[in-house]
Amino acid sequence: MMATFSDPQDPSAAIRLLAKQLDGIPKELRQKLRPALRAAAEPVVADARARASWSTRIPRAISMSVRFSRDPGVLIRVRRSVAPHGRAYEGITGASDFIHPVFGHRDREVAEGTRPYLEPAVRAAADTVLAKTVGVVDQVARDNGFR
Repeated sequence: MMATFSDPQDPSAAIRLLAKQLDGIPKELRQKLRPALRAAAEPVVADARARASWSTRIPRAISMSVRFSRDPGVLIRVRRSVAPHGRAYEGITGASDFIHPVFGHRDREVAEGTRPYLEPAVRAAADTVLAKTVGVVDQVARDNGFR
């Protein structure tokens, strides 16, 4: 089960193809793949936490999970219950700043610049994580009789 990618310049296309291939993997193989996929993506989580080290809440709000059902792959997220400001600082709207009220003065607002931490961590490691993931999937498939 070798993954082949049509456009090596587009890592998101490669990830979508790999996710499609992961969708058909039997349960026994998923149990073997899960820890390996977590290990492959752990450097991204560590990098995102380091990039958000200016915050006391965002680094501990970053978590990772591996899923094989709906939208298969590795999901890295920031829990809103722990760090509600994480989305604004990441700049998920595409804006370079966001507006929020000043604590204690609801009638005043201030603009603050975004400080992306998750997307840069993912982009920095995309090629490495993808290569490790493909290697892990291939190895587990070979170990279980796939060619």
